[in-house]
Amino acid sequence: MKVFNTLSRQKEDFLPRDSNEVKMYVCGVTPYSESHIGHAMSYIIFDVIRRYLKFRGYRVRYVQNITDIDDKIIDRANHLGISTRELAEKYSQSYLEDMEALNIIPADVYPRATGEIAKIIEIVEGLIDKGYAYPAGGSVYFRVRNVHDYGKLSRRNFESMLAAENAVGGDEKESPMDFVLWKATKPGEPSWESPWGAGRPGWHIECSAMSLKYLGDTIDIHGGGRDLVFPHHENEIAQSESFTGRKPFVKYWLHNGLLQLGEEKMSKSLGNLVTIKEALTRYSADALRIFVLSSHYRRPLTYSEEALEAAEKGAERLRQVVSLPVEDREAEDGIDVQAYQDRFIKAMDDDFNTAQAVAILFDLARDINRAGEAGHGVALGQKRLLEMAGVLGLTLKPPEQPLMDTEPLRQVLAAINNQLREAGLSGMPEAGLPDDVDSLMEVAITTRNQLREAKKWQLADEVRNKLDGLGITLEDTPRGTVWKSKR
Repeated sequence: MKVFNTLSRQKEDFLPRDSNEVKMYVCGVTPYSESHIGHAMSYIIFDVIRRYLKFRGYRVRYVQNITDIDDKIIDRANHLGISTRELAEKYSQSYLEDMEALNIIPADVYPRATGEIAKIIEIVEGLIDKGYAYPAGGSVYFRVRNVHDYGKLSRRNFESMLAAENAVGGDEKESPMDFVLWKATKPGEPSWESPWGAGRPGWHIECSAMSLKYLGDTIDIHGGGRDLVFPHHENEIAQSESFTGRKPFVKYWLHNGLLQLGEEKMSKSLGNLVTIKEALTRYSADALRIFVLSSHYRRPLTYSEEALEAAEKGAERLRQVVSLPVEDREAEDGIDVQAYQDRFIKAMDDDFNTAQAVAILFDLARDINRAGEAGHGVALGQKRLLEMAGVLGLTLKPPEQPLMDTEPLRQVLAAINNQLREAGLSGMPEAGLPDDVDSLMEVAITTRNQLREAKKWQLADEVRNKLDGLGITLEDTPRGTVWKSKR
């Protein structure tokens, strides 16, 4: 099994420190507004990596932080006239609901920055004692020049690193490159007492503290978006290795590409985002996963409605295959399922190549359909397809139909009934239309099928078109016509 390590810029054999357990830390959200599908992309990717490691027999200890104090949280809370705690709690809970809706396994621990102040202060004190940090003006800064290999993760030149850090902190810094560990309090901001006066932690030190506290001095995998390589992850390395004296802080650095909307990355600050909740009103969680996983995790991904529509159709194809009726579950399968699993493992062992893994699912689905049509058994193929889909976090369960107002549907069916009678056809039962959606749709589908049998194609298309106008699609499958509400 090989993974691409951002630190070495190459694929390396995956050999965790403990042959049975993988320690994994992934940078979490800053909860000042609704999470968007750029977040969904990153957390789907690391959820699948975690699932695959467990599939390969590892125990995984997975920690993901919540940055619940930050300049953006303070600004937004002030704008709304509420406390930072209230704002962060609201959007933290919303984020966790989004993760559940996406079928993402919860982290073993979701530490919050405001709950780890004691550990943060302990590390900052240790860095000062070792000469790696210094207090100035009520703040504390990290002395970058004391770390000879600073920049080893991002491999940026001095000028670009200087530009990124120069705006952070005041004139009291010894060097423009030095970054803040503890920020002196400002009027109206939340603060905590410390040996250097009231203040709050810097962003970078929060993740070091949480990783060291919950996973120990060294970890196997640290994940996050490519935009976190510098300065955030670079500074995490400098702080953590300087404090503990142990190298490497992280054995494998994994970074996902970013989700783009047009030419720019999707982000809260740019405002060009689609929230997870908005996306899930239109597409299933399986469709969002297929959209994300059909590209390699290290590549950028461009959001488009067309791509998500295609992913939804793909999800529906897989659902239909695993729900094919199997009359004889003891019948011999006409499929070499082991060959498919071997291909799946080979793809995922090669730096978690989910794009190939997804393609293998569709290849297996095609062969299950062919075997079923040829009269062979397909039960084992269906079981293996579900197992491999589960490794990718796909449930392949029919999406729940949203509650619908039956009155518009009844009106459409009544209008269709009138058309049938005007055309001299028998129409719908005289007893009247039922009240619930499922029964009404059964009437609509039966009517359309009878029209098609009578070769009344135009009227049959009229039924489909009127239903489409209500946001209801009909799909003709080998098992008959099924309906679903457009998401």
